[in-house]
Amino acid sequence: MWRLLATLSCLVVLTSARSRPGLQPLSDELVHYLNKRNSTWKAGHNFRNVDMSYVKTLCGTKLGGPKLPEKVWLAEDITLPENFDAREQWPNCPTIGEIRDQGSCGSCWAFGAVEAISDRICILTNGHVNVEVSAEDLLTCCAFSVYSDFLMYKSGVYQHVTGEMVGGHAVRILGWGVENGTPYWLVGNSWNTDWGDNGFFKILRGQDHCGIESEIVAGLPCTDQYWKRI
Repeated sequence: MWRLLATLSCLVVLTSARSRPGLQPLSDELVHYLNKRNSTWKAGHNFRNVDMSYVKTLCGTKLGGPKLPEKVWLAEDITLPENFDAREQWPNCPTIGEIRDQGSCGSCWAFGAVEAISDRICILTNGHVNVEVSAEDLLTCCAFSVYSDFLMYKSGVYQHVTGEMVGGHAVRILGWGVENGTPYWLVGNSWNTDWGDNGFFKILRGQDHCGIESEIVAGLPCTDQYWKRI
């Protein structure tokens, strides 16, 4: 069951109608406003000497596409732990804890997918096969046109406070937990380790916050083929 839940590739739909006029994205004023709100997270500067046109290139996930057929598994008599971190569950799989850098390419969808694939291969083979599937195997670089307050995330459990929509973004779920009474998903980003909490962030769990529970995709390596025989 945990294998199905860990290291999921999902789409964060960063959209909102709540925005405070006069607060510019990436500004000191926005950081001060967010930190005065006494929310469940802290804000700070992650981007220096860039403008919003650059940030928009990082959000390359097209939203609102056709839905794939859903398959439902009913898990019976399973008690899930309150906290779970795939990095601790499978310490012999170093790719789970790695944060990649997509650069100025709108390829978050490719990075989220290949990161999850790399993790699943390692988990299936019990750490015997550690591969870093290349994002370039899925794409050549392209840019399309997340809440502006999310750009300022530094620590805690993110909940949208204010700001305009920037775009759609694909990320990788590593686990879950509860921090100071607030349930969260543990997520790996692809904006380098300089962003957020060393490249990771936590986001409110159980309320489909920013649509994160509406666009989850998972996959498993074919167990009767090559990887199973390693």
